[in-house]
Amino acid sequence: MRLNGIIIAIDGPTAAGKSTTAREVARQLGYRHLNTGAMYRALALYCLQWGVKDSSDKQIPELLERVYIDVDESAEVMLEGENVAKLLSAPEVAQLASALSTRSDVRTKLVAMQQEICRDGGFVLDGRDIATVVFPDAELKIFLVADEKIRAERRLKELAQQEIEVELQTLEQEIIERDKRDTERTNSPLKKADGAIEIDTSGLTIDDQVERIVELVKRI
Repeated sequence: MRLNGIIIAIDGPTAAGKSTTAREVARQLGYRHLNTGAMYRALALYCLQWGVKDSSDKQIPELLERVYIDVDESAEVMLEGENVAKLLSAPEVAQLASALSTRSDVRTKLVAMQQEICRDGGFVLDGRDIATVVFPDAELKIFLVADEKIRAERRLKELAQQEIEVELQTLEQEIIERDKRDTERTNSPLKKADGAIEIDTSGLTIDDQVERIVELVKRI
């Protein structure tokens, strides 16, 4: 057992319900939640602020050296000391984050950050390579999946709450393209880890998902 509890790793494609589920599981267990995808989006936001338009930009290595990404006491991701949560769901941020995540230098930097933040346990992490790369020794590994259209509808609702207007068809196509990039990338591709428990969230509410995972924790 780690100093502060176990590590719960929740992986899966975009909009499968990982972050919302992980946050509530952490709350019920008295753990902290780390949204690793938000760390990649924070980096993407930083790069956009410096005029980066794609993942091949020559500025990226220098920006990686300078960027300061951390979490506050509630495990909210901070960029340069500021809470930028409201800016991280913009489509251009998500798209660049996905592209940046294919770079080995980006993944090496952020994985090291994640391991340092959560090394003593008591964390629920969600992302795309938590159980395969970041914490392959996690005590509980979950792989969430869901139908592409349902994921697009979820994403549409999330963006609508932030007053961001996007066509459903556009979101669905972006999800398909992102899934392709995430599963086919050479460095840390999205895949179900050995020993991971798969949960299809297509017909489940967040409460259903949380209940299933909390029950699995109780069996450890």
